[in-house]
Amino acid sequence: MTTIFARRLFNGEQWLSNQEVTFSGSQIASIVATQTPSNTATDVVEILAPGFIDVHVNGGGGTLFNHTPTLSALERIVQSHAQFGTVAMMPTLISDDYTIMSEAHDAVNEALSQKMGGVLGLHYEGPYLNPVRKGVHNEYQLRQPNEDILATLLDVSRRGKLMVTLAPEQVRAGFIEWLVSERAIVCIGHSAATYEQAMAAVNSGARGFTHLFNAMTPLTSREPGVVGAALQTGKPTWCGLIADGHHVHPASMRVAIAAKGCEHIMLVTDAIQSVGSAETEMAFLGKKVRRSDGKVTTEDGTLAGSDLDMATAVRNTIFQTGRTPAEALQMASLRPAEFLDIDDQFGRIKPDYRASLVALSEDYQVQKTWIDGKVAWC
Repeated sequence: MTTIFARRLFNGEQWLSNQEVTFSGSQIASIVATQTPSNTATDVVEILAPGFIDVHVNGGGGTLFNHTPTLSALERIVQSHAQFGTVAMMPTLISDDYTIMSEAHDAVNEALSQKMGGVLGLHYEGPYLNPVRKGVHNEYQLRQPNEDILATLLDVSRRGKLMVTLAPEQVRAGFIEWLVSERAIVCIGHSAATYEQAMAAVNSGARGFTHLFNAMTPLTSREPGVVGAALQTGKPTWCGLIADGHHVHPASMRVAIAAKGCEHIMLVTDAIQSVGSAETEMAFLGKKVRRSDGKVTTEDGTLAGSDLDMATAVRNTIFQTGRTPAEALQMASLRPAEFLDIDDQFGRIKPDYRASLVALSEDYQVQKTWIDGKVAWC
């Protein structure tokens, strides 16, 4: 039994003062108001909030999932991000060949079967992307879908969550509907689609936009592009936002949040192996990348994922966009939980929810992280 006294508790929806949260095993048992910590309190913290959920994590702690698509790599990546308040993630595989995709699929399936804390499923970012908007993805890995092969790599959705980022203009008619029927969450990204093509994909079941503004057709006066489709509010879609100040200017972040609404923006990192590591130069998909000033780039200056962690994303959202701490915390926890349809387990501090929590200082630095009731970092 663990009892945490929080001077301020954000329960996912509102702020409360002087609360004790008790959990046994992986679930929250009770939340009680009390002016002073009880004798059973094991921790006294300034702020307690739902732990962060990151749907786009390529690596951490010196490990890139593409390079090492193994169970031990997943453990290291989860541990590395726990120090930044991340309690659940979608390990992300950047466009690669079917052998690597299969190894990643098997590793995630094994993690799910073992109920590894912190792993929710698998995110295939590609390889069905547009070379015109490839970003750092290797062009020779981009291709048309082979549904016979791909079908063997989708059963992650039977145990956990499955995301597929694709360019809708690069796949056949009916492909998105087929993925949705296989219980995949389809996101639009690395795309040169027109507004009409992007909206057709949304109408076919796509429900997310991968790293808004980056590697997609922009919003202009005569062609709204993928960004224009992403910012539409008539459909229940979510936009991932890399709030590192490098991928998206703070002014653009403010515009996007105002247009879409906080309810459908989720903070993501797109982190590579630099997060939680002291490395400044590293190998990345056959290239050399350099870490400097909070970003990672190839030798030609192309952004190669990010050096961002979720706690920094929360702070940047508060201090660079002027959104309230409650809104920023929701964009890091409740909103991605809603996107993944797991908001009956994550994103709130309530009885019977997962005891996956983060303790924060008054300036939103991470003090301690619990994943499924166990201390993951302190």
